[in-house]
Amino acid sequence: MKNLLGIVLVLIFAVNAGISQCENWVGKKFEEDAKNAHSIYRQTMKIKDYKLAFEYWQQAYKLAPAADGKRDYHFWDGIKLYKWKYDNEQDPAKKKMYVDTIMMLYDAMADCYANKGIQLKGCNTDSCYNGKVGFVLGRKAYDMFYTYKMPYDQVYKTSKEAIEKACKMSEYSVLIPFGFTLADQYKRGKVDKEEAREIIDKAQRIAEYNIKHDKTYGQYWEQSLKRMESDRREVEKEVFDCEFFKKKLRPLYDEKKNDSKTVKYVLVTLKQQGCPDEDPMVQEVDATWKLYAEEYNRKLTDSLEKANPALAGNRLAKEGKYQEAAQKYQEAIDQETDPEKKAQFYYALASIQFAHLNQYSVARANALKAAQLKNGWGKPYILIGDMYSKSAKSCGDAWNQRLAILAALDKYYYAKSIDPSVADQANKRISKFSSSKPKQEDGFMRGYKEGQVVNTGCWIGEKVKLRFSK
Repeated sequence: MKNLLGIVLVLIFAVNAGISQCENWVGKKFEEDAKNAHSIYRQTMKIKDYKLAFEYWQQAYKLAPAADGKRDYHFWDGIKLYKWKYDNEQDPAKKKMYVDTIMMLYDAMADCYANKGIQLKGCNTDSCYNGKVGFVLGRKAYDMFYTYKMPYDQVYKTSKEAIEKACKMSEYSVLIPFGFTLADQYKRGKVDKEEAREIIDKAQRIAEYNIKHDKTYGQYWEQSLKRMESDRREVEKEVFDCEFFKKKLRPLYDEKKNDSKTVKYVLVTLKQQGCPDEDPMVQEVDATWKLYAEEYNRKLTDSLEKANPALAGNRLAKEGKYQEAAQKYQEAIDQETDPEKKAQFYYALASIQFAHLNQYSVARANALKAAQLKNGWGKPYILIGDMYSKSAKSCGDAWNQRLAILAALDKYYYAKSIDPSVADQANKRISKFSSSKPKQEDGFMRGYKEGQVVNTGCWIGEKVKLRFSK
């Protein structure tokens, strides 16, 4: 116990002494003693003789916390040894003292880096040393949160400082302690909106940067970011409200409203942050975006229609431009090699020619081509039947008109016989026109009997077997 108190007092003194915790052995009268203690404890740690290692580590750390001034072994090894002592101790008071000492070692190491008391090869800038400070504090925050369950206000303070110092050099492991304790401290009123916004934004940007650039730990950054976002979600709407983002994004929008990507980013962000559709800025940005969207859709449509004239045909038909639509479908037919697709295009062309251009003969020819290309397809025959039934009244007297109806009925019956999927359509038409078959007395007057084959005449020119209405 006495020995423990001694090392704690040494550490407390070191922290208070500023640069003294960065003392190294180079050129000092105790250099040989420090090197020997360092060598012995490092070797005994390799064989996991932590009891003996601790004894010599104490000597090495007391003489030269920063070793030769080019490495941080004494700090990290001290933390490891005190964790070992903590894990093997039952006395709560001693365990607490070990935790306090671990925290002091973290702080001493961070201060040493802050004062550049450890000169690392290739680390020649303030940002590099700040990164080291943040890294150490991030590890400290991790232990505070997960290992020793320390108060959240302390964990938040440490993790926040770690992120602010390390920036892009932060470790992914600091995100979860930070996100959880930030939410806790905000709900308790110990962190205001401005502070929360600033540090969350910084942590978010750090995580997104490392997800993209850290090839080794990118997936862990992504997982940690999701957890951090989950932990802070319940306070996020209060912290990042609509007004905050309107104020933040207005300069960006005003500067780059001619850039579609910027306009889209601003609009999506405002809506995601709860800005209502009736908000003046949302309406303004939305109107700008719609102009870009319309232009983009127009270019996309032009490109697609150039590659597939049938798309243009469909659009033109919807716009009532039937002649142009028919031309586009003919282009599609000429270009297409797939029989089933070509059949669909022939059917679409026939439908336009029949329903809107009154080109019955050409429409029938194209419908038959569709049927020939796709076996067992009843729709072209339904279409031809509709042509016959619609044009029946223009086929001469009542007798010839009723013969045209027989031709239509034949097509409906045939359609459902080869394609059950059109049976309902066919049956409705059959039910509608069955009463319009020729009358028996008219047939007798002309010398015809039921079952005889006659020609319909008119443009139809079909041969039909006589059936009389009952």
